[in-house]
Amino acid sequence: MIILTGGAGFIGSCFLWKLNQEGIYDVIVVDQLDSSEKWRNLAGKKFKDYIQKDDLIGMVRSGKMPKPDHVVHMGAESSTIHPDAGHYIKNNYEYSKTLAEWALTARAPFMYASSAATYGDGSMGYSDSHADLEKLMPLNMYGYSKHLFDVWALRSGLLDRMTGIKFFNVFGPNEYHKGDMRSLVCKAFPVVSSEGKMKLFKSYLKGYADGEQKRDFIYVKDAVEAMFFLFSDPDITGIYNLGTGMARSWNDLANALFSAVGKPADIEYVDMPESIRSKYQYFTQADMGKLASAGYSSGFMALEDAVTDYAAYLGQNSFL
Repeated sequence: MIILTGGAGFIGSCFLWKLNQEGIYDVIVVDQLDSSEKWRNLAGKKFKDYIQKDDLIGMVRSGKMPKPDHVVHMGAESSTIHPDAGHYIKNNYEYSKTLAEWALTARAPFMYASSAATYGDGSMGYSDSHADLEKLMPLNMYGYSKHLFDVWALRSGLLDRMTGIKFFNVFGPNEYHKGDMRSLVCKAFPVVSSEGKMKLFKSYLKGYADGEQKRDFIYVKDAVEAMFFLFSDPDITGIYNLGTGMARSWNDLANALFSAVGKPADIEYVDMPESIRSKYQYFTQADMGKLASAGYSSGFMALEDAVTDYAAYLGQNSFL
């Protein structure tokens, strides 16, 4: 039995899709279904049962939850702009600790989602070496809550018994419910398709022209392939970056979307809200050497190909 938290969310539901592709259906999906439409991410997928996230933690604490064979913890508060720091501590740190301790006590492999947001402004680089972990300085509370759990696992001596994944900028099908946290491709697709226009933030850092801020964009189909590689070998433990290893600009992403819908590029550069200017990452690029050393040799789709593939889903309002 596999416990998959965040299983109705973006990456979690795509990983459920991948498990189903591999003929794996003995999965208990855990999430917080509410007034959003993310329940649609479960439609057409096979799994054993569904549990609301607060009910799961209650069952774990009371000893009523059966022993799992594997716990994949993708559930979290993923917004980077929630105003309550305590909300992040409860959902991203304390919940994760309780679940990890339960899984490890049951001798079940534990795989969890960390984030590239833990790297902050990138001044310490983007190495997933454990030796550099405690030096990192996240820029927002979301990144800090993820960092807290990484550091707790390291200091507790448990990191060599679990597998953490530092996701970089993942985009693709099943993210429609995420509001402002949706990828630019998802948010911009309707206007680009109908009006042939897109807005990007201006740059406020010397050395970066407008739209030339860079991210390591990774397509969710590639992300779940790497996740399944790690899932399939519980002896591969520790923290691993998951990006493509190649930073691309927002202009590159925009041009790829214009090309995918057959429109000439028309980009307007707009002011970045002052509330996020001091917390904005101008460059991210995953150091992928550690995952490669662990034996992962599959490549990643080119940004242009990934955007074209995703645009086909968006045009049909379809899901993985």
